[in-house]
This record gives sequence, C-alpha cells and structure tokens, in this order.
Amino acid sequence: MTDRRTIIVTGCSSGIGAYCASALHRDGWRVFATVRREEDRDALEAQGIESFLMDYTDANSISALVRDVAARSGGRIDALFNNGAYGQPGAVEDVPTQALRIQFETNVFGWHELTRQVIPFMRQRGQGRIVQCSSILGLVPYRYRGAYTASKFALEGLSLTLRMELEGSGIFVSLIEPGPITSRFTATALKHIETAIDLENSAHAAEYHRQLARLNGKGPVNRHKLGPEAVYEVLQHALTARRPRPHYPVTTPAKRGIALKRLLPADLFYRILRRFD
Repeated sequence: MTDRRTIIVTGCSSGIGAYCASALHRDGWRVFATVRREEDRDALEAQGIESFLMDYTDANSISALVRDVAARSGGRIDALFNNGAYGQPGAVEDVPTQALRIQFETNVFGWHELTRQVIPFMRQRGQGRIVQCSSILGLVPYRYRGAYTASKFALEGLSLTLRMELEGSGIFVSLIEPGPITSRFTATALKHIETAIDLENSAHAAEYHRQLARLNGKGPVNRHKLGPEAVYEVLQHALTARRPRPHYPVTTPAKRGIALKRLLPADLFYRILRRFD
C-alpha cells in the first residue's frame, strides 16, 4: 500500500473536491479525503477512498488528520490539494469584521496550518507537491465578493512566497485559479449572504436583490461554466510535471481576465470589471 503515491484532498463532500478525489483514486493514487460532516463520508468510503473529518477552523482536527494519515501511510505524504473553502458575499462596507475573520480562518489560516504540517513529511522524502485551489478572484477583484477576493489574494501571496522558499527542496507549490465551475459553491454563498449581511438596510439593497435572484438560479445561465473535470486536468499536470507551473487558470473568463489585466491600463480595466455581473 505504501508504494502508491499518496495525497490529501480537502473539501471532498461535493464539487471539485469530490470529483478530484474520485479521479485520483481511479488513476492509482492513495487518496485521503476530508469532509466536515460525518454523513459526507459514505459516498467516499463506498469508492474505497479513505475519508476523515476535518474543519479548517479547528486546529486540533487538522493535527489529527495529519497524524492519522501519517500513521496509515507510514509517514508518506506525496501531495496535498487544499480545496475546501467558501465565499462570503457582500459589499465590503457591509461585511461584518467577524465574518471577514471567519472567511480568513477557513480560506487562509486553516490552509496554512495544514500546509505547514505536511511539509516536514515531504522534506523527509525530498519531494512533494502542494496544490492550492485558489480562484481567478485571487488575481482579479470582483464586486460584492470582497471578503472572498481578499482571502484568495492572501492565499496567492502566501503560496507564491512558499514556492520560492522551497526552491531546491524537491517540493513544488502551484495555484489553480478557476473561473465558474459547477458546484454547490453558489448555494453556500447564498446561505452566508443571508446570515451575515443586513440586506434591507444597506445602500446596496437594490443590487443585493438582483444578485440574490441570480444566485437563486433566476438569472441567465453562465455559458462559460465548466465541470470539475476541467480542474482535474490541470491538477494532474501540477502533480506530475517535472516542473509544475506556478499558475493554472481554468475557464475562458479566468484566462481572459488575466490577459486583460496585463494589457489594459489599470483604471480602464477596473471600470470594465465594474460592468460584469
């Protein structure tokens, strides 16, 4: 069993995490998949995927995960795919500071803690892959997604610095930056905007109602949205290439956003972004 390449994949209850855990298992990896709820383990275990409960906001659960994985694998952790996250919608002026803290606890601090804990196992073997599922919003800002955008900008800076610091160690860090991907992400975002934002008393109330209609599926279909298999395609490269890339943008909107940011004057670029839903 220890001859198989091993990987920890987080956020595997649905969407990108669930798909990638299954695909990696199918392709011969020994997958250690994490979820936050006990009931989400059944589908993974039915496929023969080893599952664990872990919450990025609970440092003890992170330590328990690494300890249990190391015990099962004989200390072999070849790769980590940090994926579990959520998006807190809302205008920056409306997002309570506590909601922003929780956003960072989940999307940045928990990822950092897990990453720090697996690196010693990779150093012992002189090799490893750390892949962060970031977002195009880690490179390009978006209205009413300030908290999520800030967390992904922070993740990008932290991860790229880590990549430089690990140069020569045999451990590589890569960032995947998806645009719209089919998942439960939107449904989760809807829950967070309704619980954290005072919608009716905001200066942005009219915009919120329009956005909520879109989140509830009443707006136009995003023709650029891809399935999670698009993320898996680049994840494979990040995990197996001799020298993986720092950045892997996924979907046409993500690639266009990066290109326009490079080509256009900043003020014009941000005014164009202002028009997007």
